Amino acid sequence: MGPPRGSRTLPSAVATAFVAAAVVAIIIWSAAAAEVVEERLTVPMTIVTGAASRVCLDGSPPAYHLHRGSGAGSRNWLLQFEGSGWCNDVRSCAERARTRRGSTRLMAKVEFFSGILSNRAAMNPDFYNWNRVKLRYCDGGSFMGDSIYTNSSTVLYFSGQRIWDAITNLLGKGLVRAEKVLLSGCSAGGLATFFQCDSLKERLGGTVTRVQKNLNMDCLNSTDNAYLCFFPQFALPNIRTPFFILNSAYDVYQFHHILVPPSSDPRGHWSHCKSDPGACNTSQIATLQGLRSAMLSSLKQFESKPKAGMFINSCFEHCQSELQDTWFAPNSPLIDNKEIAEVVDDWYFERGAAMEIDCAYPCDSTCHNLIPFDQSGVVAKDDNDNAGFGIGIATGDNMTQQENAMAKGHIGKPGRHMGQPRSRHHAREHAG
Repeated sequence: MGPPRGSRTLPSAVATAFVAAAVVAIIIWSAAAAEVVEERLTVPMTIVTGAASRVCLDGSPPAYHLHRGSGAGSRNWLLQFEGSGWCNDVRSCAERARTRRGSTRLMAKVEFFSGILSNRAAMNPDFYNWNRVKLRYCDGGSFMGDSIYTNSSTVLYFSGQRIWDAITNLLGKGLVRAEKVLLSGCSAGGLATFFQCDSLKERLGGTVTRVQKNLNMDCLNSTDNAYLCFFPQFALPNIRTPFFILNSAYDVYQFHHILVPPSSDPRGHWSHCKSDPGACNTSQIATLQGLRSAMLSSLKQFESKPKAGMFINSCFEHCQSELQDTWFAPNSPLIDNKEIAEVVDDWYFERGAAMEIDCAYPCDSTCHNLIPFDQSGVVAKDDNDNAGFGIGIATGDNMTQQENAMAKGHIGKPGRHMGQPRSRHHAREHAG
């Protein structure tokens, strides 16, 4: 394929076509996807040592997993923030520090790369041969803190910003010479892309700036309530980097833990609805439609942005970019007969319209809506969040925190489909 449309370079010392991406997703593995993916790519961990090495909650060093690109993609980079929720007080953060979510010492030393991190053209058509990095998450605060808490019995390192600062280790491995960069993330890592996308662009352009308290300064100057700038609907208007938002209108983590947390339903009136959306009664469906309506209302302000993209489906899912089954597979979710990877790729490479908003539940027959529960009615989670349910963070405000911002670049595209395109059309709402 010849040169893509609209190619151009940034007026900076390093010609970097930059984008930031935020992606929210479910972590469920299906038999259909297992048939497609015959082998799994395992990538070893790299521990970053040095002056700023005490960054995880327990004081352990930052870490990442890097799989090198090849051929035409060897000068391009995809950085993926890992997600896994927040801790919200000293007790919960101290407990987290004793698990793999708060310590790189306790993490598995290899990661499976799939979805947007896959190295197979059939599974990840546009990014399979890029340098792909997964940044490990161990601070419990979306890679944002820069302080230490101590008392007589506890020391906690809230130093997520320093995990991000450890990216300088990657600059020396070729990132500084990148031609194209995409910053992406899942769940709490998706939120981190909002905070760090402009920072990365500046680093690659040769200028490093620090915003007060690591939040967007323009946002901070626009409100008397600084904490609002930690939420995407308030931060996004001030972000300069082109972005793409991938999210479910019924994000299953927000539904289970923010909209109807267990503490608000001691008698379990919502238990059947949570385990099977088809079992929700009329009143519960109305509540869920209200959640969707509030989110779409918050998104209205971004639909007219010329460089913004969206994929808002009506599936009960969470973290849809890292899982092959939802990212790009024969049975992955569709809007207008397009998979998530197709819409993201079309937006990134300026191939066509990239604003897709699904019709309201239950119209979409391509959704999986696989929500595993144990016998007590608690959402089942495994040790690595790569099967079962992927933990995320959601806000009680209108728009969820697990959204993602992405960046723009230009490159030719290899063959897309593993077989004939599917024909599973359904209605949708047009955006823009």
